[in-house]
Amino acid sequence: MLRIAVLASGSGTNLEAIATAIEEGEVPAKISVVISDNPEAFALERARKHGLKTRVFKLSEFPDRNSFDKAIIDLLIEESVELVVLAGYMKILSREFVRTFNMRIMNIHPALLPSFPGEHGVEDALSYGVKISGVTVHFVDEGVDTGPVILQEAVKVEEDDDKETLHARIHEVEYRLYPLAIKLFAEGRLKVEGRKVRILPEK
Repeated sequence: MLRIAVLASGSGTNLEAIATAIEEGEVPAKISVVISDNPEAFALERARKHGLKTRVFKLSEFPDRNSFDKAIIDLLIEESVELVVLAGYMKILSREFVRTFNMRIMNIHPALLPSFPGEHGVEDALSYGVKISGVTVHFVDEGVDTGPVILQEAVKVEEDDDKETLHARIHEVEYRLYPLAIKLFAEGRLKVEGRKVRILPEK
């Protein structure tokens, strides 16, 4: 069974969706550890509720960023983690981290990449005045939100939307799309060819 680690800095709603999908038998995977850089993250409480192992790594407790990332990498290797899942993790991964888990790190973004990358995807889409936004699940490379796209789904922007209402509908899609992407990975159905991710048929 696929062993995954979830990295989260905030409320952990995507973690909740993934853990629930695994418990309900929808995703053939096991969450080996939930890691946070924020000891106050509610994601840790969600993880404990599901009986998951948790670890906190505070950057202030390490001499530099490289040693911080190295400690997390070492734990992931120790836990035999095969896929790293970012769920609201607010630190950009180092080059060493990305190369250690090349095409084995997933992230989710609340916009249709390559449009509106970065931390404020929902606000940026609204400010630009787009009629369609959405959700992107992608592999992580050494850029910011630039890795190969695994899954995308559009979300219509309503005339009276603000950040909260649009984000709420985007979240609904996220909670469905992220477990599906992990399921496809666990089943060996994702094949990366340059920038393109092919979804292979079921065996």
